[in-house]
Amino acid sequence: MADAGGPWLGSETVRVFPEPPGVPDHRSADRFLLWLARRQRGTLAWASLVMGAFTTCGVLTSAALGAALDSDLTDGDTGALLAWVGVLTALVLASVALLHFLHRAQAFSWYASAYRTVQAVTGRSVDLGPTLTRRLPSGEVVAVGTDDIDRIGDFYEMSAVAPGAVVSVAVTGALMLTSHVTFGLAVLVAAPLIMLSTVPLLGALSRREQHQRDRQAELTTIAGDLVAGLRVLRGVGGEHTFGRRYREESQRVRAAGVRVGWADAALQAVRELLPGLLLVGIVWYGARLALTGELTVGQLVAFYGYTAILGTDVRYLSHTASLYISARVAARRVVGVLSLTHDHPDPAAPAREPEGPCDLRDPASGVTVTAERTVGVVCAAPSDATVIAERLGRYREEEDAELVERSTGRAVRLRDLPRRTVRHRVLVATNDAHLLSGRLRDELSPDGGLSEERLARVIDAAHADDIVRQSSRGLDTVLTERGREYSGGQQQRLRLARALGLDPEILVLVDPASAVDAHSEAAIAKKLPAARAGRTTALFTTSPLLLAHTDHVVFVQEGRVTAQGTHAELLADVPDYAATVLRSLTAEETP
Repeated sequence: MADAGGPWLGSETVRVFPEPPGVPDHRSADRFLLWLARRQRGTLAWASLVMGAFTTCGVLTSAALGAALDSDLTDGDTGALLAWVGVLTALVLASVALLHFLHRAQAFSWYASAYRTVQAVTGRSVDLGPTLTRRLPSGEVVAVGTDDIDRIGDFYEMSAVAPGAVVSVAVTGALMLTSHVTFGLAVLVAAPLIMLSTVPLLGALSRREQHQRDRQAELTTIAGDLVAGLRVLRGVGGEHTFGRRYREESQRVRAAGVRVGWADAALQAVRELLPGLLLVGIVWYGARLALTGELTVGQLVAFYGYTAILGTDVRYLSHTASLYISARVAARRVVGVLSLTHDHPDPAAPAREPEGPCDLRDPASGVTVTAERTVGVVCAAPSDATVIAERLGRYREEEDAELVERSTGRAVRLRDLPRRTVRHRVLVATNDAHLLSGRLRDELSPDGGLSEERLARVIDAAHADDIVRQSSRGLDTVLTERGREYSGGQQQRLRLARALGLDPEILVLVDPASAVDAHSEAAIAKKLPAARAGRTTALFTTSPLLLAHTDHVVFVQEGRVTAQGTHAELLADVPDYAATVLRSLTAEETP
């Protein structure tokens, strides 16, 4: 979608949507909403123009009807009758034709604002990574990505109508003033007063929506924790306690929602009542003017139509104001996400990126992953494997991991490089990663850059070809959320295939075959070195099958490397290493 264009250019505009969102202004909620308006100013201007033309047709219809009643129709002039019928018919047909463009423009405004917000939030979430869930509760993140974008979209869908309503009010006021100055002034003064009368209610609605939104985020967090930990809760008998907490919190959310409903209902009542009272007053006062001869019958009918249109315009503007309140609450949450700073910010003055093949070194533990080799890392304590792997991927910065140029020996700390550079060169693949919903083909080749031949090779290297064959539509099978239709071992093999398909310069694998059977583990162990030939691989595992196919192995005890060599050498010469590996093997064989 190009902003210079718009929804009137045809379906091609929609097919290329969404466009790159740009850099959002997240200094405040209002600035973010203004940024969205600027990004789609062409669409909003078009919608306002169409709305102004549509409401103007309604105003001119009332004026034409009044003028017709005051013309020579009572004298039986057939030509005049046909002329006025033609004018009214043309105005009605124009209104009907404009409705199509108006609806399309409004829908386009909703999609443009909502999806641009999604793009901005998603992009920032990807950039933040684990920082996001550490800084915000999971329920807050979910609410931003669901409810908040709907509210922002609703506001822009309606805000496109507001300028058109203002145009309609201006045209109506001009026609009223030309017919009867006092009458016209009374009506035009009443319209702003009606708008001002809703301001206190808008304030109450804003406060109650903010409170309800906070409660909803808390409830979503509790629900996520409950689902994620249900098995553990059942094991310790805590599901009833947690369920009671959820019920109590849901009642608070319900009560907050009811309070929002009362405030919104009061606002709706005022929006209907005051324009209705204005209409009654116009009819009464206009009838008196008509009886004294100050207004003709045609002018009275026209004024009645003007007032009905004016009441509709006031409702449009008031409704837009209430949607703005909701959108502002939502935008405040979006800005909260966009304003988060990363736990590991990019350096102010990045170091020169290392060139050529590089060793990956963790000085704190002494682990060095030699360039273009497959290095096994065996940790006596599983927690050490997690900590070291995270340091090697720059997910921890209490100690500095380094890239060391093989040709020159120059060492560059990962914290001195931009995160994007580190993520491009070093991929840490753990069992905490999830499969995303969508086609299996797209999951294994996220950027679509793998050929069919290359895709087949990585699937074979991960020993996942049987999974593809057994899937209903092969690579075109659509995965459910987190690939729940597959077993734990199948998910692990698919995650391994995805990591191999990305083909990073340095791949850090943490227990890549811990959930698979012995046959699959042996197949992966045999094929993995060939799949990573010429690349650097760190393999954190205690599996003898995998370690037997590595080029080099380091053994870590109490956070430090205490021995290194080939798997066979360490197995023969280091009793603690043998105990760690054999203990792992025994645990796997135990039912």
